[in-house]
Amino acid sequence: MTVSGCTDELAGSGAGAGSGPGEPGATAGGGAALAAARALPVKGRAPKTGYGREKFGSAWADTDSNSCDTRDDILKRDLERVRFADGHCKVSYGVLEFDPYSGKDVTYRRGSSKVDIDHMVALSDAWQKGAKYWDAGKRIALANDPLNLLAVDASTNRSKGDGDTATWLPPNKAYRCTYVAAQVAVKKKYELWVSAAEKAAMEKVLTACPGQRLPVGGNPTKAPGRFHGG
Repeated sequence: MTVSGCTDELAGSGAGAGSGPGEPGATAGGGAALAAARALPVKGRAPKTGYGREKFGSAWADTDSNSCDTRDDILKRDLERVRFADGHCKVSYGVLEFDPYSGKDVTYRRGSSKVDIDHMVALSDAWQKGAKYWDAGKRIALANDPLNLLAVDASTNRSKGDGDTATWLPPNKAYRCTYVAAQVAVKKKYELWVSAAEKAAMEKVLTACPGQRLPVGGNPTKAPGRFHGG
């Protein structure tokens, strides 16, 4: 349950899953993020027609079968000083020390909206760049994959909407390389495409940090068969 700001470790030299924000899995070698961004396929956005959150299954499904929902899993991973309402799952309190998006400390209390779990690759963006053509199992996997999830300041996150790298970056400039590398990692893992503007924006950010590693890991790309999308 560690969290830090934009330290060297957070920027890509960290270890495996369960590390802090921006470290949802192990990392590939130095420079891998920029190389991966350059290799992403480019296409235009598909229509948003048909998109709905239910297409990605019920929110925060326990796809890893640990008896805790995905939201609480990420809160446990990313918050400090965590307290539980019951047992070891339902997080009632914690502190997001040095929120990666805003750079400020944010206190989480259950029922408060001050901490969001962000899909770094927004589900609507994914829908328009390949996910509308997937089966439900793959969409549910994406929506609950720790590789794509991060506890962040709610007010900052809500300025993002469903933006991609071309339209939104964290105000905390020191986190941008890590953030973009995570988006690249998710799009590579799930075989999503990017728009031309998005790819150019990714390359621009990552060129400023050519040693940025690529996060890997997270959950399988298909949810267990007991889960069903809308």
